[in-house]
Amino acid sequence: MNTEYLVEVKELKQYFPIHTGFRKVTNLKAVDGVSFSIRPGETLGLVGESGCGKTTVGRTLLRLYQPTGGQVLFEGEEVTDKNILELRKKMQMVFQDPYSSLDPRMTVEDIIGEPMDVHRLYKNRAERREKILRLMELVGLNAEHATRYAHEFSGGQRQRIGIARALAVNPKFIVCDEPVSALDVSIQAQVVNMFEDLQKKLGVAYLFIAHDLLIVRHISDRIAVMYLGRIVEIGDADEVYEHPKHPYTISLLSAVPIPDPRLTRQRQRIVLEGDVPSPMHLPSGCAFRTRCRYATEKCAQERPVLADTGNGHFAACWHLQS
Repeated sequence: MNTEYLVEVKELKQYFPIHTGFRKVTNLKAVDGVSFSIRPGETLGLVGESGCGKTTVGRTLLRLYQPTGGQVLFEGEEVTDKNILELRKKMQMVFQDPYSSLDPRMTVEDIIGEPMDVHRLYKNRAERREKILRLMELVGLNAEHATRYAHEFSGGQRQRIGIARALAVNPKFIVCDEPVSALDVSIQAQVVNMFEDLQKKLGVAYLFIAHDLLIVRHISDRIAVMYLGRIVEIGDADEVYEHPKHPYTISLLSAVPIPDPRLTRQRQRIVLEGDVPSPMHLPSGCAFRTRCRYATEKCAQERPVLADTGNGHFAACWHLQS
């Protein structure tokens, strides 16, 4: 078993067939050859614009979608249809919307206890209830909340219920799909800090999907930047933030607000021209070239691959910025 990496994703592809005319089907390339790895207890932040394929990566990794191609390895073992039910005890997901991801007909106790029921993780009802109450305490919910229904809670509390449900099987890895984007800003920090505390207590690893670069830098050990189904830059969080190499990453970081008016006035905001191309009709070569001010003929002819720029920092561009 390869113990260095908990999760390894190799050339993962997820194409969705779209009917575009009479008997005509075009593949929408939501994820097109994504590779990365996550060590035990590590957080990899996955960022990019809406529609770039971040959520699809997370769902395909857990086989909520059947992958079109590529491999996912967990603790050195390939994830397949045959072993996914057993591996679900080790890999879980926290969904983006706490309003639609919880069953309104179930009490909090039953929502959190459902994964335990599926995997038979208790000997009797008393042990089941004890585990549920312990999980509720872990995520900051009171014991008297156990008999209530999801609609009786605020967004932040609902997300805590979703996190407790993911932790119910004691997983080693959790996909966090934009877990704070639907919450008020005042609640976001509380939930992010809770994720960090849980990681310290339980040693769980995260794939943290988000579009807020400030949150991602705060919680992540490494950051991967996606554009139109492909990773264009990946490296240590501080390294990517302080020394971005890809023009797309540079433009994203230029839009991150700085709580200093003087620095904000001095900084140049890089506004990308044009719209994001359709994943059904990707440009030839580099997918970003239609919006890139450094694009040349080579960018149209050849697709760049991730190249090592030093310090474990990789970027896919023919014109890397220093």
